Amino acid sequence: MKVADIKNVAGIGGGVIGGSWAVLFAMKGLNVKLYDINDDCLANDKKTIVSNLEFLTENGAIEDKDAVLARIQFTTSMEEAVKDAQFIQESGPERLPIKHSMLAEIEKYAPVDAIVATSASGLPLGQITEHAVHPERCVGGHPYNPPHLIPLVEITKTEKTDEANVELAKEFYESLGKEAIVLKKDCPGYICNRLQLAVFREMVDLVERGVCTVEEADKALTFGPAIRWAIFGHNMIMQLGNKDGLKGMMDMLAGGFNLCADIAAWDTIPADYGTKAQKEMDEIMKNLPDEVGHTNAEIAQYRDKMLIDILKLHHKF
Repeated sequence: MKVADIKNVAGIGGGVIGGSWAVLFAMKGLNVKLYDINDDCLANDKKTIVSNLEFLTENGAIEDKDAVLARIQFTTSMEEAVKDAQFIQESGPERLPIKHSMLAEIEKYAPVDAIVATSASGLPLGQITEHAVHPERCVGGHPYNPPHLIPLVEITKTEKTDEANVELAKEFYESLGKEAIVLKKDCPGYICNRLQLAVFREMVDLVERGVCTVEEADKALTFGPAIRWAIFGHNMIMQLGNKDGLKGMMDMLAGGFNLCADIAAWDTIPADYGTKAQKEMDEIMKNLPDEVGHTNAEIAQYRDKMLIDILKLHHKF
């Protein structure tokens, strides 16, 4: 099978991630069947999808939201969802027994050559597929939320995964405009979660030590390194920071890393940090400009508007 042969996609599990995947697939002209466990869940999925499509239209990311929605069918039948699919994106809850159950049902009805990708964000693929009949066609396809906007997808594999299927999954995601990276070996948390958790741990530590507030930590990141990271990765930023490139920067910094000898190394978040930080975050949100918003939903919408603008600069829309 080639990427051009993939016309029908099944989304197994809705919610924030599964619904977002369905939007992306349909935006790219694919026929989508979205499965969820009951009609109430599907009704919520459709409501969220319609809201996303309206938002994308208002912000110039798509032109015909009705045409996109028409490419999505909703079903509570696993058989109906996967029987004609060439690519299956599973986005069920991050619990191993549920993943096992869903994969078993997918394999019961899906064509044997269909690629099965899981949106798992932490569970090792080997554990998810340990009872699979066809583990060779199973890959990890971990998106970054929301998948219909953020291009990153991390592809994982096991020793039983057929490399041809890994390459096909990568090419398929890239055909959707995704930036697909393949992990060369199993790694808990994959790449991006480890990077962001390392930064977040240091932010928590700085707040706990009284170096800065929650708001100041966020501002330091947003208007310092993160504004460059939205353009290039950190290695490229280092390359541009020294006339001799990345190696020159490493040579320059070789003796300077002892300045951060006390960088956070704990692996358990301080017990009361959530309570303290939430109190400050509530105050931050209350004082945000009205155009940004004051609730999670309002601020997320502002975030997504900014994402679309950034993605347009990257020619992703």
